[in-house]
Amino acid sequence: MSKVTKKGDKGFETPRPFRLSHQILCITGVNFQRKSIIGYVELHLIPSKPNLNKIKLNSKQCRIYRVCINDIWEASFLYNDPTLAICQSDAKQRNLNFFSTCHSAAVSSVDADSGNGELTIRIPQEAMHLVQDMKPLRVSIEFSLETPQGGIQFVVPELDGTMAERSAHMFTYGYENSARLWFPCIDSYSEPCTWKLEFTVDASMTAVSCGDLIETVYTPDMRKKTFHYVLNIPTAAPNIALAVGPFEIFVDPYMNEVTHFCLPQLLPVLKHSTDRLHQAFEFYEEVLGTRYPYSCYKQVFIDCAYIEAAAYASMTIFSTNILHSSHVIDQTFTSRRLMAHAVAQQFFGSYICMQSWPDAWLIKGIAEYLNGLYIKKKFGNNEYRHMISKILKRVCNAEEEYGGLILYPNASGNKTESTSSNGGKLHFPRKHSHTTSWKYAKMIRLKAHIVIRLIALNIGQHLLLQALNKLLSLASAAAQQKFQSNSWSNMLLSTSGFLKSVATVSGKDLKTLLDQWVYQGGCVRFHGNFIFNRKRNIVELELKQDLSSSGVMKYVGPLQVTIQELDGSFNHNVQIEENNTKHEMTCHSKSRRHKKKKIPLANGEEVDMDLSAMDADSPVLWIRIDPEMTTIRRVTFEQPDYQWQYQLKYERDVVAQCEAIIALENFPSLATRTVLSDILEYEQCFYKVRMQAAHCLAKVANEMSATWTGHTAMMAMFRKMFGSYSCPNIVRRNNFSNLQGYFIQKTLPIEMSKIRNAILVCPKEVVHFVSDLIKYNDNRKNKFSDNYYRASLIEALANTVTPSTSLDKTVDSLSSENKLIIEEITRFLNLEKLLPCYRYVITVGCLKAIRVLQKNGWIPNEPGVFQSYAEHGHFVDIRLAALEILADCVKVEANEELLSWLLDIVEKDPVPYIRHAVLKMLTKNPPFSKKDESPLSNEALVERLWSLMNSGTSHDARLRCDAVDLYSALWGRTRPACLPIPELGMVLNLKEKKAVLNPSLVPEPSNSAGSPKPILVDRQNEEADLLGEPSFDKKRKAEGPGEPSADKKKKMDSPLTSHDAEEGQHSDDSQFKLKITLGRNSQDDEGEDKKKEDTEDAEVAMASSKGDKMDVSESFDTSLEERPSTPGTNIKDSDLSRPATPTVEVGLSSRSTTPSPTPLQSKLSSLGEPSKTASPYHRPGLDSKSLSSGHYSRPGLDGKSRSSSPYHRAGFESKPQTLETKARDSGSHHHKPSSQHSSHFKHRDSPSGSSSSSIPRKDKKDTHPHKRTETDDSKLHKIKKKKKKNKHKHKHKHGKHEKHDRPSSGGSSRPSSSGGSSRPHGSSGGSSKHGSGGGGFSRPSSGSGGSNRPSSSGGSSRPGSGGPSGFQMSFLSGLSGSYHGPK
Repeated sequence: MSKVTKKGDKGFETPRPFRLSHQILCITGVNFQRKSIIGYVELHLIPSKPNLNKIKLNSKQCRIYRVCINDIWEASFLYNDPTLAICQSDAKQRNLNFFSTCHSAAVSSVDADSGNGELTIRIPQEAMHLVQDMKPLRVSIEFSLETPQGGIQFVVPELDGTMAERSAHMFTYGYENSARLWFPCIDSYSEPCTWKLEFTVDASMTAVSCGDLIETVYTPDMRKKTFHYVLNIPTAAPNIALAVGPFEIFVDPYMNEVTHFCLPQLLPVLKHSTDRLHQAFEFYEEVLGTRYPYSCYKQVFIDCAYIEAAAYASMTIFSTNILHSSHVIDQTFTSRRLMAHAVAQQFFGSYICMQSWPDAWLIKGIAEYLNGLYIKKKFGNNEYRHMISKILKRVCNAEEEYGGLILYPNASGNKTESTSSNGGKLHFPRKHSHTTSWKYAKMIRLKAHIVIRLIALNIGQHLLLQALNKLLSLASAAAQQKFQSNSWSNMLLSTSGFLKSVATVSGKDLKTLLDQWVYQGGCVRFHGNFIFNRKRNIVELELKQDLSSSGVMKYVGPLQVTIQELDGSFNHNVQIEENNTKHEMTCHSKSRRHKKKKIPLANGEEVDMDLSAMDADSPVLWIRIDPEMTTIRRVTFEQPDYQWQYQLKYERDVVAQCEAIIALENFPSLATRTVLSDILEYEQCFYKVRMQAAHCLAKVANEMSATWTGHTAMMAMFRKMFGSYSCPNIVRRNNFSNLQGYFIQKTLPIEMSKIRNAILVCPKEVVHFVSDLIKYNDNRKNKFSDNYYRASLIEALANTVTPSTSLDKTVDSLSSENKLIIEEITRFLNLEKLLPCYRYVITVGCLKAIRVLQKNGWIPNEPGVFQSYAEHGHFVDIRLAALEILADCVKVEANEELLSWLLDIVEKDPVPYIRHAVLKMLTKNPPFSKKDESPLSNEALVERLWSLMNSGTSHDARLRCDAVDLYSALWGRTRPACLPIPELGMVLNLKEKKAVLNPSLVPEPSNSAGSPKPILVDRQNEEADLLGEPSFDKKRKAEGPGEPSADKKKKMDSPLTSHDAEEGQHSDDSQFKLKITLGRNSQDDEGEDKKKEDTEDAEVAMASSKGDKMDVSESFDTSLEERPSTPGTNIKDSDLSRPATPTVEVGLSSRSTTPSPTPLQSKLSSLGEPSKTASPYHRPGLDSKSLSSGHYSRPGLDGKSRSSSPYHRAGFESKPQTLETKARDSGSHHHKPSSQHSSHFKHRDSPSGSSSSSIPRKDKKDTHPHKRTETDDSKLHKIKKKKKKNKHKHKHKHGKHEKHDRPSSGGSSRPSSSGGSSRPHGSSGGSSKHGSGGGGFSRPSSGSGGSNRPSSSGGSSRPGSGGPSGFQMSFLSGLSGSYHGPK
């Protein structure tokens, strides 16, 4: 194990040379208009070493004003945060291996668990005597925080009235240990201390924080008040939180220690949602045998939550969206589970913390396990086992996806990093919480739950709970003690300490179990079959382990096998030693030859079975492998279909029934559909099994479409269960008092709509049947809401849509069924404006149905309607549904502008969860993969995502990891293929004693017209390129004669890019250029000869670099601009695709067909003003019933989006000044480029031939095909002679090259037959789009939002930006309903 966990037996030893005993946090002002806070902290530190001279603390984005020691001596301090830009000196690296290394190093340099931090305070010499005497130090820090980019969320609706009337509120959030984002601290779970908290807010506001509220003091003018909280239980800084707002307060009637806070006018739904919370407290106290550790508990419900539930010491911050009224059924289970889990985290997570990040699995797994026990108690054993089986499947899928989930990566002997599905390592380091992927961490939490359950099965649940009780008792005793060295170490839980506690209580050693499931990753794959030996009356079972794929491990140990025989159920324990094992198990029953007799089941029940289908010689009814789920495994078992049918019909375990249903999908037959129908109609069966049986029945019906009309049978079942008694064809009034019947009533229409006939078309009867369900839906006398039921009917309508065979997308081309579907969708959407339902589930269903119609070709593919619904101001569920559809549109249509629009959401949206969700959706459904040749894969997108990972998400670790996940999904861990080859892509061939191009970077040659062109590799400014920016010469040309930007001015002062370099007075060693041919030029023989010649010249130039210093830039063609991959380089792909020789060429490079914008232009051009909607921000619980009674209505966020949100990045103006505007502003002033880069300003070749007389004679001579026949010695001799000439020419270099490169007519940078007109790709007409007349040199801009299309507009142009009215379908005019868009 790691060094830290070994020390866990003696008490945790901090890596810092001091210990923290107490901390005071005082927020003296909260300004909602400016979105800022101001305050100070005071840390009481006890030195542990006499040579302590500096103190390292964690503080991010805070402005530090003053640091004092003991209120006497002012101390100097230094702030350094390398996580603001991960790869600070990188220019060429764009692979995740490099980024992961830098990311891990940057996070480690400020990791509190390693004793590091962003803020370094130097103790003044006057205070050193206190350190030498080991006396306590009081470190006071005054700070402020304005427009935070993370850590604090200000929710300020743009309405009239005061902040309290507008329901403005704020709260803190963070990913794992992120308290540093809003106050200076030691941001580590391993440094608990006592706390005193003071918050001064407006008189109309309430401040809710951790600990006991001691008093509330008003200021003399009664305009503000200060809340004083005290937390005497040692608590780590990440477990401290704050929420400020005009909350309504509700004290729990069952437990006075529990207080609930919600936003105005949500008190009725708050009371209903929290009425069962006291049961969770009672359950945990009974199971753990100890009282709740804190003296109070607070629940705060807020808008725009970071996650649905965030637990802190004695308080939890929830999303308002989990509140629900008594009419809602579907949300009840989720809300109660979240609240119960938050209470479990108070015991393990807040009271007892992880000792280090590798121990996080233990804390999270115990909390999940306790929550699972509560679900088992309150919702039943069937619900619990079904949940465990689903978690097990998800964990196995994640094991194979990531190549193994290692819970404790620091254990000795295990692999340092898991391997991914493609055989490589993970694309992120697991060493720190802020570098671990959010999705991976979630899977770790689920696997930890499974492992804690395996420990409980191994030693017994009672003994595990005793061990947990012992840990809580030790922590309680430690919390009562005053601060001493290691006195609070029992409040930290390590893996070794947990094992010691379990061994003490149970006397069992868990080393083998942890070695198998904790210290290494992987799941087990079993493939089994059996043969019954009638002579010996035994079952010969064969089990194979499949180790072919990654993420699969070899299992050695015991395994339980259950055989259901005619005389009962019998368990057999087999030992797995090899990959392929055979076992013989004796049967306890004899074949009865179908004699009638009741058969006992595993639960003791005796049932009558029809044994006519089974083998007359075999007493085996069915066999199950590992029925108790004691291993993390995936089992594939082969047995006859009748055994699966018996297992589904008579086995009482829901996991066994679900396994049988999945297996029966492969056996479409009359017997299979009969047993599925019986299960579906059997009311005593678990409702989720019945729902899965309906899903399987639809699949079986599709397989048997030629012989059986499955939809008729399912419609008959629905009428039988829910039809009117007098007229079965009409559904009776809704009555959802039977909850299982409610879920079946929702599921049957959805599964029925998936049935297809022999020609793969949904039967018309199904469409009309679902339409009648909507038409005759009557919920007037039902006490429950039917919102989710109506949403399921909309989903069923969408499922009936089949692909269109007509290209005419007009109203005449629509079938009657599709007209009916569109009419219903339009009616539902318009009805939502008048009577919005709970969480807008109807609107969400309608948006998904519109997308189904688009994908099947019935309506135009117009993403504008979804963009308007995705704008800020709509309810979060609507936005998430619209964004998911847009992510799918990007993949299907390869829409670059839409992808840029989504990335704008990621960069600027004010809601952190929305930003996270967009990246998660793009990762789950990536626009392309690294194997695809997509037009979306270009250098601009690479630079934009790289910038987002590197510096754009520095204040949200979860968002940064999401960006890394997306980058990996698009291009993998290696360098994207769409990028140009880096200048350092050279290797030294020791055998031939020369440097050649790295063979791994050379693409295969192609004879196509779009083959890669020669690339000019410039070593002149290599050092500047390594720092992440091009040289001053290149930047000066890219900017034009205008004023350079601020960030460019900063780099101009660099000693690497002096003024001498601008004038061409370069150093001797670093200025030779090398041109390398990557592909074949299919133009003429001269082009092929030229490429061979260039290759030979390149070898000579590399060889000559070892000898005398020489300038060979003139001996090679300089008509190409190098293609650096550095951010900030403004180079068009059209420049990169010019032919090596100055001849006319038609066609572009296969690497990219559009100009590539710079990351800066991508950011600037995407700052378009979002559309403003006027729909009210409805709260949860606002269904038709609540609105009709006048309850739960409250002012919310309006639809206006803030143009200057706190997430707007500094330094970026709203309207970017593109190169076109710079060229226009410059008038007719010419910029004289230096000689070595003069060709940079030449435009793309025009298809209309270019005058060869304009080409310098010298270039023609250099490209003569007969030059190939010269020997290398003669070449070298000529190059040396030219080098001597160049020394004299350097002084007059500008004048000479100006003569060669001056445009011949009309300001064109290259003579052509078109009258000197220079037209960028995509422009129309004969006039230049970028600049005027003979003005300065211009090039195509990057367009809007990172798009690669040339555009003279700097703003973002989005379809449908005017609102949902973008959904304008001409064929809807003839329908009964018209769509009016969101209110």
